Amino acid sequence: MGENVEFQSNGGNTPGYLAINKNDHGPGVVVIQEWWGLVPHIKDVCDRFANEGFVALAPDLYHGKVAKSPDEAGKMMMALRIDEAEKDLKGAIDFIAAHEATMGDKVGVIGFCMGGALALYAATKNSKVGACVVFYGGHPKVKPDLPNLASPVLGIYAERDGSVTPQLVHELEGKLERLGKSFEAHIYPGVGHAFSTTRDRKFTIPKLRLMRGVAQSSSQRRICNNNFTDDLLPFKG
Repeated sequence: MGENVEFQSNGGNTPGYLAINKNDHGPGVVVIQEWWGLVPHIKDVCDRFANEGFVALAPDLYHGKVAKSPDEAGKMMMALRIDEAEKDLKGAIDFIAAHEATMGDKVGVIGFCMGGALALYAATKNSKVGACVVFYGGHPKVKPDLPNLASPVLGIYAERDGSVTPQLVHELEGKLERLGKSFEAHIYPGVGHAFSTTRDRKFTIPKLRLMRGVAQSSSQRRICNNNFTDDLLPFKG
């Protein structure tokens, strides 16, 4: 469904994958990769967003490189310069916000693992972000400017995650609560890190209704009033 594209960022061009729904318009969302790179799974997430009426862009933060093993992925993640990644994400957000197919004045960001941490980071850096979804997001070098967060955040976590533990989730929840930010966390029992990518349990995009409000100027109010517990079901039966 989608296609490879390039967009301007940091004085040059950054590659990415763009998927547009069949109606050629819809809310914009930036999909941020795991530590593997811009792999088929992330492109599939973009395609599934497009099937649900969105305009989805996944920026390639590794600029063409893809990890072949967990060890290589870990090294690539730690070598990623966060300041450079933030510039690429700003370029991606600007690109999707200005795209002729995108509706509304806000875009959503969603990320997985490393990308989850970067999604929250981007939401604290860019006023064009109207909604943020974090899937078990963690990166030791990513330090979001939480007081500057303006969009609501939905966090999806795993009970048996050894890296982004429930304790860390509750600590983040406490920080955001003290700051008066909108944050809703779901910790799913009996699953581990990256559970949404397992082959036998496929994350269901249609149930992720958090992004629906980003096409509206009042996206923050609309999103905060949604019932995420009923609408977010991560697995197909």
